[in-house]
Amino acid sequence: MIRRRAGMLLAGLLAGCTLNTADVPRKAAVTPPEGWRTPATTSAAPIAADWWRGYGDPAMTALIERALAGNPDVAIALARVREAEANGRAASAQLLPTLNAAVGGAYSRTLGAFGTANDAGQVQPQLQAAWQADLFGRLDDLAGAARAQYLASAAAHDAAALSVAGATASGYIALRALDARLIVARETLTARAEALRLAQSRADAGYTSQLELNQARSEYAATAQIIPQVERAIAIQENALSRLVGDNPRAIERGATLAALVVPPVPQGLPSTLLRRRPDIAQAELTLVAADRSLSAARKAFLPTVQLTGSAGALAVSRLDPVTVFSIGGSILAPLFDAGRAQAGADAAAARRDQAAFAYRAAALTAFQEVENALVRLDRIGAEQAQVRAQRDALAEALRHATNRYNAGYSGYLDQLDAQRGLLAAELALVQIEADRLSASVALYQAMGGGWDPAALPADRWSL
Repeated sequence: MIRRRAGMLLAGLLAGCTLNTADVPRKAAVTPPEGWRTPATTSAAPIAADWWRGYGDPAMTALIERALAGNPDVAIALARVREAEANGRAASAQLLPTLNAAVGGAYSRTLGAFGTANDAGQVQPQLQAAWQADLFGRLDDLAGAARAQYLASAAAHDAAALSVAGATASGYIALRALDARLIVARETLTARAEALRLAQSRADAGYTSQLELNQARSEYAATAQIIPQVERAIAIQENALSRLVGDNPRAIERGATLAALVVPPVPQGLPSTLLRRRPDIAQAELTLVAADRSLSAARKAFLPTVQLTGSAGALAVSRLDPVTVFSIGGSILAPLFDAGRAQAGADAAAARRDQAAFAYRAAALTAFQEVENALVRLDRIGAEQAQVRAQRDALAEALRHATNRYNAGYSGYLDQLDAQRGLLAAELALVQIEADRLSASVALYQAMGGGWDPAALPADRWSL
């Protein structure tokens, strides 16, 4: 391939260094941090391609695999890959000569000098060839740009698949959290029903006032209304998951409970390696490669083009032997004046290249931010979960004492009521914090690249 001045545009960038090429704006450079702000509190582990199996739920694994196979967005991305691959073949074909077959024929009748009719027929089969000599590499640049766009679309497909896998995993965790909330609400409602029955019997016997009875009724109704709310949320979440797997709204099969789901180890990786571990960053990088090759081709539009043509065939005339005919020629086209169209095209290509460079920077910075956010969430949620669990245990013990004191007549119903309300809130908060911890681990695996294999793309993508 012909050497290009911009060929080393991102050589430093892809290795995690600052851009130093004059062609690219300096503000588009990316310098990865040396390490994460929030270090992993557990041993780091490699990211498997099917990382979702680490949660220990076969139903969740089956759901994600169905989503990867049936999600419409993934299918659209795959169709775009096929389109880009075809465009790449078309661009590469411009480097080769074209060969066409043509057949011409004619039949005529003319009047001779003595008034006789002369009939003549002509048939001319011919092969025509044409080739544009790529002396300055413009067509090679266009082919390289198309190739880079194809690989960018392949990375975009992988990014879409990773996004769908993460969304399905998070959606399933949210569904299991709603199931857990529903269990808590139903168990609490059973306890409220027993408390209401006891309050009713005590009021009928004259041991308590109507105030305590109405308080028990109000608390029972307040708990009962949680159940239809959660059931409605469950149905909506099932519909969302059905959409992700490419199905009509339906019930979703469950596996392990929320408490039984396992949080996998923190995936290993440094900021400098993240630039090659995420498909969306690879997509932005390859888009920049394509923009650079397009810019190179646009600049070479100022140079002359050489077109070679040739044809060969036989001229067959009626009652005469066929005569072989051929032609060989060439032309050189050098632009002299186009009212600035070529310059405008080059300027537009340079602007698109700058946009792609800044888009790469934005993708890299977003990746760093997402990993940091997931790490700090996972770390702090663990500490918060321990406190919520301790609060739940303390409130359960307080409710036990308040119930015993109320049954023994040492305290009023209000103490028991406050303990019941606090315990319900703590149990729901514990369910939410468990779901948040699992969702944070999903976000971390997704932010770290989710097991995407960068080996599917060329190691030196600027050689395209």
